[in-house]
Amino acid sequence: MLSKHTILKLLLQSPSQKQPKINPFRHLLCNLLCTKNESPNTTESAELPNWLKFFDSQNPEENFVIPSLASWVENHKLLHPSEISCHVLGEKPDTDVDKISEILKKRHPSPDKVVQALDGCSVTVSNGLAEQMLRRFSNDWVPAFGFFTWAKAQTGYRHTPETYNAVVDILGKSKKFSLMWELVNEMYELNNEYVTLTTMSKVMRRLARGGRYDDAVETFRDLERYDVKKDAMAMHILMDVLAKENSVEHAYKVFLEFKGRVPLSSQTFNVLIHGWCKARKLEDAQKTLDEMKKHGFSPDVVTYTSFIEHYCREKDFRKVDDILKEMQEKGCKPNVVTYTIFMHALGKAKQINEALKVYEKMKSNGCLPDTSFYSSLIFILSQAGRLKDANEIFEDMKNQGVMRDVMAYNTMIASACARSQEETALKLLQQMEEDSCKPDLKTYAPLLKMSCSKKRMKLLKFLLSHMLKNDVSIEVGTYALLVRGLCKSGKLELSCSFFEEMVSKGMIPKDSTYKMLVEELERKSLAKAKEQIEMLMAQAKENEIV
Repeated sequence: MLSKHTILKLLLQSPSQKQPKINPFRHLLCNLLCTKNESPNTTESAELPNWLKFFDSQNPEENFVIPSLASWVENHKLLHPSEISCHVLGEKPDTDVDKISEILKKRHPSPDKVVQALDGCSVTVSNGLAEQMLRRFSNDWVPAFGFFTWAKAQTGYRHTPETYNAVVDILGKSKKFSLMWELVNEMYELNNEYVTLTTMSKVMRRLARGGRYDDAVETFRDLERYDVKKDAMAMHILMDVLAKENSVEHAYKVFLEFKGRVPLSSQTFNVLIHGWCKARKLEDAQKTLDEMKKHGFSPDVVTYTSFIEHYCREKDFRKVDDILKEMQEKGCKPNVVTYTIFMHALGKAKQINEALKVYEKMKSNGCLPDTSFYSSLIFILSQAGRLKDANEIFEDMKNQGVMRDVMAYNTMIASACARSQEETALKLLQQMEEDSCKPDLKTYAPLLKMSCSKKRMKLLKFLLSHMLKNDVSIEVGTYALLVRGLCKSGKLELSCSFFEEMVSKGMIPKDSTYKMLVEELERKSLAKAKEQIEMLMAQAKENEIV
């Protein structure tokens, strides 16, 4: 834990700063935006995404890399991405994963075409390779499902339940629900032990996330068809999925339908209470609490924390104090999650000293901080402009026996990027690599945004390659970030190309992203390019309906 000297120092200091289907128009769109000065060999690459040439810049600012990091960036192996290619022309892939990525990145129009392209590939498929490839393409169902289908036919290889589950999730994420169900049925026919609650949890979650709440509930009703028990655990998973996907009302209907057939517990009611609180329906949450008591269950730390989270969201901190007092009177100790939520809310409300006092209160109650707590503390100090204090806590985590995980690193990187501290942010990414801490999408988002705003095209290229090396698959939010960031920076060629790449993967751009790009193209009098973007958006909307 932090030393008393450190926490007192933090308390005594005052905030010093306020926190401020494949596209048929690919070649046409590219040509509309190309400049006359481009050399012929940069405009005709059938092997790579057309926009790759836009990374080749003669502008020193766009090619700039901070000297202290230049060696790391230059020596870093740029893999050949599937979604975002940073591959050097003529460079041969080194590993089996690279060989497969080399094939899959060519944007095949269907999984069958992927299988055809992979036929004859001199690669021995293993479980590890399959799992890595599915992570790498987790947001791009065509190459993922095509690879999965091809691998299944390879001599000496058999997919595990884990790889099947991964593809079930990928198909569900892409709203390919018919294919998803076909795969679940295939699993059951292959081996009835392949389909587990884990499989069906993924199915229910993806259906709920796609707004198919009734289908998610029907999946639960039919669990026993796949020899999966329809027990309390399964019901809680379904209710939790529904509540988290903004339909606590459906979760309550599940409760009413099955409460006489499935054993109830405090967890049953806590799922509902948390869902009602999240939906800002406090009266319903209170009614559920009353019903919980009638069934003989006393509110526990999860129950109280749900209400605390609600009042923190409303910035009603007096009510939070009242609940904490009630917990003390009932002999129910707050846990680290309770304290983290409270401290974080106070920090966001700019009540920094009050937020820091939460740590003292937690320590006096014998509750040890975890990584989430430290990450929250780092966040609120950074937001208050107390970067030195935030850095000291980050550096002290190991001394306190708390591992610096991806959440802690992400908090520090986001803080550095928010203040355009380019060197600090990149050194943290480098440090993650040295500490074998795997980055995720949240690691890269602020770095990509900063690179776009600073027009660091060489750095952007490096980051996209670094993402692929770490098997981080780009999703719609990251594409939107790139389209908007590059649009703001006047890099319309790249912005249009990322928009097209997003649509080619079956993703639906947000109207706000589309509007920004179209308006900027119109402002620049790029009428033909604007027309192609409009056609792409119409195509995306049409595919969504289908």
